[in-house]
Amino acid sequence: MSNDHLSRRHVLGAAAALGAGASVTGARAQQSGSAQGAATAAPMTDPTTKYPQPPFEKQKQPFPGLASKMKPRPDHGEESYKGSGRLMGRKALITGGDSGMGRAAAIAYAREGADVAISYLPDEEPDAQEVVALIEKAGRKAVTLPGDIRDEEHCTAMVARAAEELGGLDILVNNASRQQTKPTLQDITTEAFDATMKTNIYAMFWITKAALDYLKPGSVIIQTTSEQATDPSKDLVDYAMTKAAMLNFTRSMAKQLGPKGIRVNGVAPGPIWTPLQVAGGATMDKLQEFGGDAPLGRPGQPAELGSIYVQLAASDASYATGQIYGAAGGSGQP
Repeated sequence: MSNDHLSRRHVLGAAAALGAGASVTGARAQQSGSAQGAATAAPMTDPTTKYPQPPFEKQKQPFPGLASKMKPRPDHGEESYKGSGRLMGRKALITGGDSGMGRAAAIAYAREGADVAISYLPDEEPDAQEVVALIEKAGRKAVTLPGDIRDEEHCTAMVARAAEELGGLDILVNNASRQQTKPTLQDITTEAFDATMKTNIYAMFWITKAALDYLKPGSVIIQTTSEQATDPSKDLVDYAMTKAAMLNFTRSMAKQLGPKGIRVNGVAPGPIWTPLQVAGGATMDKLQEFGGDAPLGRPGQPAELGSIYVQLAASDASYATGQIYGAAGGSGQP
């Protein structure tokens, strides 16, 4: 037998052995991964009893309100959200990131590997510092941007500072909103109407416009709209108007920015337990029964929307743009 033939046999034998070893290693890894997944999977829960149900305690706070003073405290995923590196290295700016859906998104993004800048009103500093601590505990950078987004100069400077301190900008979440319940149109003053429009629409316009100087192909913009955009309540006229505008802004910008590789989507919550409700966004009677008329029989918690914001920001959702993702406890909106 020739040396060449022996060499070929040795090579083929070694390759077969390596292949078998790789197969065994792969199988073990797969089994290990499956076991790990099974061990860490959250248990099935009944969504109707997962979180508090009405009636709720009567409570009122001055606008803008603090999540830390609500009874019961909202769940933003502080203890429950587990990341898996889906947003590793991303840079996110979230308006209204101190509480509500903004806080849930900030926690989820940080645990998925993103650095996060949050904007909020100075009165919300206590809540904001809780979020900062959670972001930093996840090993990510937190940037605080207090100020009033009804001011155009502040919005422009805020975006620039976020991009500078984060080292770029990949994700923009326009989440901050103002909601005040008024029984009739005559009860909405021009000053109050202007404040709602500036907070919910003008700020979104200014912030998005400024962010476009930094967003590159693969970046995402997400608006927090509402079921109010398509099924408005009679006592939230100005708020509902702004949410409808946000929905249409999302769809228009998706068409405009799609060719540039920037995706634009929206999240439309139903009744969610946030400071908006206790700081003038609902009457005391409505607050006590808040969310009780949803098919699930309760309001949602911000934590239940965190994964939606992650999915819309993640690269594996690369064909989703111009979409509105609802989470309304069964009401069917949007």
